[in-house]
Amino acid sequence: MALLGRRDFSRGALALGALALGPLGAMPAHAEPKKGGTLIYASVSGPGTLDPHVSSSAVELEVIHNVFEGLVALDNRNATRPMLASKATASADARTYTFELRRGVKFHTGEELTSADVKASLERYQRVSPNAGNLAGIERYETPDPYTFIIHLKAPNVVLLDVLKSPIFPFMILPASQKDKPARGIDVIGTGPFSLGEWVKDSHLVIKRFDGYVPDTSAPGRDGYAGRKTVYVDQVRYRFIPEATTRIAALQTGEVQLASSIPTELRERIEQRKELAVREVFPVGGTYVIVNSQYGLTANVLIRQAIAAAIDITEITDATGGVNKPNPWMSFPNTPYYLGESAPSPWYDVKSPAKAKELLKKAGYKNEKIIIETNSNYQWMRTTMLVVAEQLKRAGMNVDVKVVDWTTNAAHMQQGTGEWNLSTTLFGPDHILGPQQWRPMIYAFPSIKGNDALDAAYKEFFAAPDLEQRRAAWLKIQQQVLGNGYMIKIADSGRLSGYSKRLMGQTDYPGILQLWDVWLDPAG
Repeated sequence: MALLGRRDFSRGALALGALALGPLGAMPAHAEPKKGGTLIYASVSGPGTLDPHVSSSAVELEVIHNVFEGLVALDNRNATRPMLASKATASADARTYTFELRRGVKFHTGEELTSADVKASLERYQRVSPNAGNLAGIERYETPDPYTFIIHLKAPNVVLLDVLKSPIFPFMILPASQKDKPARGIDVIGTGPFSLGEWVKDSHLVIKRFDGYVPDTSAPGRDGYAGRKTVYVDQVRYRFIPEATTRIAALQTGEVQLASSIPTELRERIEQRKELAVREVFPVGGTYVIVNSQYGLTANVLIRQAIAAAIDITEITDATGGVNKPNPWMSFPNTPYYLGESAPSPWYDVKSPAKAKELLKKAGYKNEKIIIETNSNYQWMRTTMLVVAEQLKRAGMNVDVKVVDWTTNAAHMQQGTGEWNLSTTLFGPDHILGPQQWRPMIYAFPSIKGNDALDAAYKEFFAAPDLEQRRAAWLKIQQQVLGNGYMIKIADSGRLSGYSKRLMGQTDYPGILQLWDVWLDPAG
């Protein structure tokens, strides 16, 4: 039996030392946390839902990760660390995982967390989540007492903890009373350091410090998504401001203290003000063109490959600006699953209208319309798809661009709804970690169905005890996803945010916005 406690909680986990960052952003040595005040955050859009089991959009997860918690979480080095669990025991054959829960943890209602809540949450997850496939190997759950939860697997799975720590479609624990709620129909009740306050769609959302929060006292401080979480601000108010110039103006006037998604070409407007600054974090994610494999023309693999052949990466990144580095693979350099020069990547940055036309002819293309959907909230997304539209036109395609709001755009990609062939998004930080975190996005966003080769490659991955065997399976997965044009990789990307220097204690960890351990300096 292998004991997974607080010091060693990562059987099969990926401890990515090369990406390690300090637990806190740089701050003056004399800075002392101050309690109180309202932090106002300018976000590009409001969330479509706060149901963690079905959420993968950043504007949703930026709220969810402050309100809910899971059994385990990513630490500052992207390894597995306990959160609601204090330790776990994995059987020698990796078919049984036993979690011991922290005692005294409270939901926002004041009720104590028990193993019954964990069981109900994972059963609900299997019913409603697009990522439910990652629990397909579960044979049964067991709750021998209120503080012990056991997962029995049908077959060995050495990466189960890597799956459970995923911050996208997160395995958050809800009260057992939510078990039968439909997707997007939950009451927003978690165990996190903040609870939901007012939420006015298309306007603002408020989360409040949860004074009944029970921190992980075994940890000295914050640690990625885990560790000891301390909330200093009374509340955080999310303001939904789609236009970057308006977000920057609100920062300049002091209406907000933090603003997301700052375009590179506008950062000087912030940095020229002595009371403001820009924070740059890299790597955060990878940008992709998403191809809807279940709608119209793009159900044809030859059409998808023709679109990929027409893409010129440099033209896109020059137009969008930002912090970007080329990379044909779905994993970052310096991570265990990065394949580097070990295998060819003929799908990447082909930029050949001639090859695209050849594939279109082979597909029997007759000038039918290809629908591009993008949004009015993220400037880089809109610019990306406008450039892609011109590239496809040069290859002889008939293109129509539709602009919607981000909530609609994201829902269409996540749920496979709407009438569109191409869109774009950024995935991260999950692909730092490997194929197990990628799986739900791979299947959900391009609406992949009936690809036996992809299914078989994932089956190989989850069954392989050896890293090199899993790397080989990951190559097969990428050959299917990228080689068959389900997704088209653009680049690895960073993130720019603007903030008031009054805002102290920010983290440089390249994850989703964490609002614990930050405070407002009243003297600023």
